[in-house]
Amino acid sequence: MNLQRLERLSAHLATAKVDAVALVPGPNLFYLTGLSFHLMERPVVAIFPRSGDPVIILPELEIGKLQQDEVGLRPFPYAEDEASRTAAFQAAARSLKTLQPRLAVEYRRMRLIELDLLEAAFQKVERANGDPLLYNLRACKDERELEAMREAVRIAEQAIRNAMPRLRAGVTEREFAAEIMLQSIRAGSDVELPFAPIVAFGPNSALPHAVPTERKLAHDELVLLDWGATCRGYASDVTRTYVAGEIDGRLRMAFEAVRAANEAGRQAIGPGVSAEQVDRAARRVIREAGFGLQFVHRTGHGLGLEAHEEPYIREGNAEPLLPGMTFTVEPGVYLHGQGGIRIEDDVCVTEQGAEVLTSLPRGLQQVEA
Repeated sequence: MNLQRLERLSAHLATAKVDAVALVPGPNLFYLTGLSFHLMERPVVAIFPRSGDPVIILPELEIGKLQQDEVGLRPFPYAEDEASRTAAFQAAARSLKTLQPRLAVEYRRMRLIELDLLEAAFQKVERANGDPLLYNLRACKDERELEAMREAVRIAEQAIRNAMPRLRAGVTEREFAAEIMLQSIRAGSDVELPFAPIVAFGPNSALPHAVPTERKLAHDELVLLDWGATCRGYASDVTRTYVAGEIDGRLRMAFEAVRAANEAGRQAIGPGVSAEQVDRAARRVIREAGFGLQFVHRTGHGLGLEAHEEPYIREGNAEPLLPGMTFTVEPGVYLHGQGGIRIEDDVCVTEQGAEVLTSLPRGLQQVEA
């Protein structure tokens, strides 16, 4: 599997007229090698040339991880001193076929420490943005990846079912967020969750990216829960909105608009449909219900080894959707001082249309308060 991915990477490098790509710890390195490292003060950099064997520069204490390497990375380990580290980068550079490469790097992930070491190791570097070619490599998930994502969804849904008995009047947002995290691990998630759960009660739910606080759940307010799980590195991302007691008519109208927009977005998905068409389908419903100004974010984002990746489901993205692309559909309405509603599902494009990976009920459900 990983060797096939390296062959595809080589083809992408040739198309982009790039000699090599340099990767730091994160989803791209994991995708190509299955190896996980921490992004820390001791740099780890793998370089994948268009032809020839890839190399990895890493601290000596991490060398044991290469026993699980499936692609034949040639190691250049270094000790604690800076001179040893510099020498390892220089030796790795000399092992490649050119000391004046056009080198693609991860613009959104690589730090200055790695970039400085790479540029010092080569005689001359022409830097290129590697993010687009890496996106093209990872965009369409294969069946093995989809199996992991389906399992990540199953785990997330089981976790919330197990956590719900704790969602009662008096529990704080922080306490319930901790419960979701605990139940996610118990249900089988990787220990590293894709993101910290969002738990927002009442007016706090009007913040799309609310951070859990000490606010206690009270009667007659909305509850917004946004959480996910990870399976073999692949993420799920789910949002549901509940009500503790009763809410006023405008919030109910907003909820029904979001529920209908979620359905319209999911129904619009298919091969060849553009990302912005899905956004428009969901946004139209909310706008016609009178809440257009309160839908303040894109309709969705890609999902895979990252909780947020391409494709982005937004106006202006005319990219056609292809089978295997997996992303969220998550319209929302946020009424300042009152509450917010978001319903988020994970969807994969298929040859015939779309597979909805999530299955939790989307209606307005009551919790005890």
